[in-house]
Amino acid sequence: MESDLRRAVSTTYYALFHALAQCCADEFVGRNMRKTDAWMRCYRALNHGQAANACRNSEAGSFPVQIREFARLFASLQDERHSADYDPQAVFLKSDVERRVVDARATLTAFERAPRPARKSFATVVVFRRRP
Repeated sequence: MESDLRRAVSTTYYALFHALAQCCADEFVGRNMRKTDAWMRCYRALNHGQAANACRNSEAGSFPVQIREFARLFASLQDERHSADYDPQAVFLKSDVERRVVDARATLTAFERAPRPARKSFATVVVFRRRP
């Protein structure tokens, strides 16, 4: 049972990660280009740590609520995934994990309905580092 809860936490994070990778590739290369090397390269360009840091960054606060909520949950779930995957003392309650799955589904649905220009701008924030 414990291993199932840990796996669910990890999988929930990865659902958000892959949705974000798809968003980035769709926005930068094009949804109709999904079978191309360029789309795949862009999809694979998303870095876990860089994306989470960008989601924690105050810059994420300037986006519409659907994207702000996605960013907040993404960063939080990445922390929880690290605990689930690497901390043998971490405790996960079934009710908390189930709530996270429900929250992730709702957040993904809202994120996909966010205005396209905002999603494209957010994609630039999570993929490209800001230089001084």
